[in-house]
Amino acid sequence: MRINGVAIDDSFAEAFPMKATRLVITAHDRTWAMHAAVSATGLATSVIACGCEAGIERELAREETPDGRPGVAILLFSVSGKELAKQVERRVGQCVMTCPTTAVFAGLREGEPVALGRNLRFFGDGWQMAKVIQGVRYWRVPVMDGEFVAQETTPVTKGVGGGNLLLLARDTETALAGATAAVQAMRGVPGVIMPFPGGVVRSGSKVGSKYAAVVASTNDAFCPSLARLSPRSELEEDVHCVLEIVIDGLAEGDVAAAMRAGIATVVERGAQAGITRISAGNYGGKLGPFHFRLHALAPQGEAR
Repeated sequence: MRINGVAIDDSFAEAFPMKATRLVITAHDRTWAMHAAVSATGLATSVIACGCEAGIERELAREETPDGRPGVAILLFSVSGKELAKQVERRVGQCVMTCPTTAVFAGLREGEPVALGRNLRFFGDGWQMAKVIQGVRYWRVPVMDGEFVAQETTPVTKGVGGGNLLLLARDTETALAGATAAVQAMRGVPGVIMPFPGGVVRSGSKVGSKYAAVVASTNDAFCPSLARLSPRSELEEDVHCVLEIVIDGLAEGDVAAAMRAGIATVVERGAQAGITRISAGNYGGKLGPFHFRLHALAPQGEAR
């Protein structure tokens, strides 16, 4: 399939089940809410080494938050509910409770509850207080700028991790421009995050390695410097940069919508903008049950 000069592989992105939650962080103003959100989602690009994958979903207006203050919604994903609970407690305790003027609330209504403020309340050293509003328990922990308010629990639900697009370009500059535009469009889709820096990853990986202790290694099929060396190479001579966008979502449809937005943005820019081909990473259907087929997500009725 070729649209506006951009080739779209007859392939699919393979994704897998994860556990997920949404947190709402509020603060005295947008700046401090964002400081907390950025800190809480740091070092969270891949479950391979970070324990979770996390990112900022979107900013929230005052009328959208439980306490009527500016807020930021973040999403966190992990391979199990147990690991996700551990990550939530650590990141909120170290990055949100420590940030001036913040409070934290659950951003989902349904799911298996895990501790949010339930354990962090003990930082109050006996001075903490509980308050129940409309059947929901919150904890008020005294801190040096007033009090830190945290909802007692946050629901954990099923999520989808590992949706992806591979963008093949003539050079680094056009690859970065196209990937940036695609990520911007994808961030307009609710329920998803792109957890890597700027939403983009250059070190795309394959499962396994020649080294027994390494669980993931460089995706040599898409490394331009190995185009003439690796028997797995899938690159044409004019491809000198490949960038990947990884998507995690609260639902399969959310990931599909984000991928659709990203593809539409790239093909609208056209091959003349530098990205000449779109592909995706998969493992023959052996890694995960969610298969996002590129042709099904591409703009319909425009192929030529």
